Amino acid sequence: MNQVPDIIASNLKILFIGFNPGNRSAETGHHFAGYSNKFWKLLAAAGFTPYQFTPEEDGKLLNLGLGITNIVARPSRTAAEISKEEYQAGRVILREKLLRYKPQVACFAGVGVYREFSGQSRVSCGRQAVGVVAGVSDFVVPSPSGLTRIVFAEQLAYYQELKRLVGANVF
Repeated sequence: MNQVPDIIASNLKILFIGFNPGNRSAETGHHFAGYSNKFWKLLAAAGFTPYQFTPEEDGKLLNLGLGITNIVARPSRTAAEISKEEYQAGRVILREKLLRYKPQVACFAGVGVYREFSGQSRVSCGRQAVGVVAGVSDFVVPSPSGLTRIVFAEQLAYYQELKRLVGANVF
């Protein structure tokens, strides 16, 4: 399966971080491409994008100060297929990306993603008290995966909170 290239640049407002690309993303070469994934819908509904982008438009995010990467680059059907060793290596690589590109906010798309990166066992959605990488604020939103049982309105509330905080330069 093909790896999906990062959508990343220096000094982004927000770098969204997922577990790893799913099979559909690997097939298309674009992030959050699963048919039931709500990422693009959530971004539009929260006002991050002027309309609902398709996964094929993921490169347009850079023009908005947004980017996407993953803690593990290898695509898989589910995050459950990611090994401990892959997470361990991914933590190092992600930390290096955050140090190099210095986004204002690292937004983890799923509590589990943040658990794997931070090493914390108790994580909740929202702004985290302390960022893992100095100079980068951490924020956690519910996973946009179609497998997530959190209703859309509750997911959207976190994306709206993130939008308000970034817009108000609170980070």
